[in-house]
Amino acid sequence: MADHHNHNHSEKHHHPAPKNYGPIFAITIVLNLLFVAVEFAYGFLTNSTALIADAGHNTSDVLGLLLSWGAIILTRKQPSKRFTYGLRSTSILAALANAMLLLVASGAIAWEAIERFSQPPAIAGLTISIVAAVGIVVNGLSALLLMKGSKGDLNIRSAYLHMAADTAVSLAVVLAGVAMLYTGWYWLDPAISLVIVVVIVIGTWGLLRESLKLAMNAVPENIDVTAVNDYLYQLKGVTDIHDLHIWGLSTTESALTVHLVMPNGHPGDAFIDECVRILEEQHSVHHCTLQIELGSTDHACSLTATKPVLPHHH
Repeated sequence: MADHHNHNHSEKHHHPAPKNYGPIFAITIVLNLLFVAVEFAYGFLTNSTALIADAGHNTSDVLGLLLSWGAIILTRKQPSKRFTYGLRSTSILAALANAMLLLVASGAIAWEAIERFSQPPAIAGLTISIVAAVGIVVNGLSALLLMKGSKGDLNIRSAYLHMAADTAVSLAVVLAGVAMLYTGWYWLDPAISLVIVVVIVIGTWGLLRESLKLAMNAVPENIDVTAVNDYLYQLKGVTDIHDLHIWGLSTTESALTVHLVMPNGHPGDAFIDECVRILEEQHSVHHCTLQIELGSTDHACSLTATKPVLPHHH
């Protein structure tokens, strides 16, 4: 019968991240690159493998920030003949890559820590504490800058988690450095490293799970499928619905397609426009395609057999 594609409503006000977070990513990347340079320099000067290892870990975080920033830039690219939705889904890939990067970095820290338990090296506690204190400032400031955007965007949240994890690492290193300075308990260094790894893994697991789901076209966490299903069923003139699909276009946007069975025929554009508005404002669905059918033949596709995704009883 009739397809209605509405892609113009969400463009106006559902992309705050690309506009606001470019300069923030630039600042955090420059700050972290400077800190990595300082850490490497002091690591070589003091012969501290701990500082060199941490500088290596922070380098992976800069890579994570670059991934997130790059994805934000790509999400702004206009759709093309080949990529009809643009490159919005790069933000999902960046969040997934960042989660994996954090887990790999955690594994490297854990491996280093376990090796150090057998023969903890003598460490320049004061130097380590001073450099790590600078790390608290740099990483803490970076995390604060990214905190606001992390609530509504999985991609920015992945970058925020990198910085928050690093702040925790730096704080633990300061405490370990001071403790080793006064006690000579050099085993504290690997012990605290392992505690930090556990904290990072717990925080990253949720990010990995969510980004994997989005990459596999799962319904985004913030959308209630039952509520959407119920809303569509109660629309005037709708006797049945089928092929309801909702998925994430990016870490901030979603899309929906559905077949509405309306025996009295197409209700007109005003009806469709109102549906699209309600779905966006009340259900966080930004790009909708509503297909109207009379119900005179069996239109149900093989993906959902012959029943709606969520059967509804009148």
